Amino acid sequence: MRQLKAQVLALLRADDLPSALAALVQWPPRQVVNPLIGLLYHGEPRVRWHAVAALGQVVACLADEDTEAARVVMRRLMWSLNDESGGMGWGAPEAMAEIMANHQRLAREYACILVSYLNPNGNFLEHEGLQQGVLWGLGRLAQAHPDLVAAAVPFVRPYLSSPLDDLRGMAVWAAGGVRDPATRDALHALRNDPTSITIFDQGRLARRTIGQMAQAALV
Repeated sequence: MRQLKAQVLALLRADDLPSALAALVQWPPRQVVNPLIGLLYHGEPRVRWHAVAALGQVVACLADEDTEAARVVMRRLMWSLNDESGGMGWGAPEAMAEIMANHQRLAREYACILVSYLNPNGNFLEHEGLQQGVLWGLGRLAQAHPDLVAAAVPFVRPYLSSPLDDLRGMAVWAAGGVRDPATRDALHALRNDPTSITIFDQGRLARRTIGQMAQAALV
């Protein structure tokens, strides 16, 4: 098991994410799920985000073989966000979203859970770092299944005026994915926001200004 963890880590540290993912999906999904979940807590941002991307593909492969086993993984990620788990659930919303973006059946079952994490009357996550993860996750899921995150618009909108740069930026990312008329005025107001944030998109970490993201969201 220690050797497997070292192999997975070495793959995720590489610049070539597509090659790493191609290698990981050749292994039995059940073998690599645990190391990947553990790497959601890694100190290197690249490793953490590559683990998110890898979980998306590995758990999608698992779902094709055994849907219930994939549901167990989703429930495990959900549990990590529960106060009773004793943990913080870092990376869990992002991983859930990436898995759903890669597997439509799981998306239809669990998208409402991801939305509920921003709902004050739902399973609201109070930690701002986790809210940031949910916003990124909604934007990522919207790339694949925009209809499944439409219900999130009322909960995303307040974050577009957040004084916290990362929350405001991730809200722009989420709003751009959903593309709802209700957010257009707020996005217009942010077109000249010069604040830059780091975002994971298309398999890479990139620095973008909130204004650039708002402009892209309005196209």
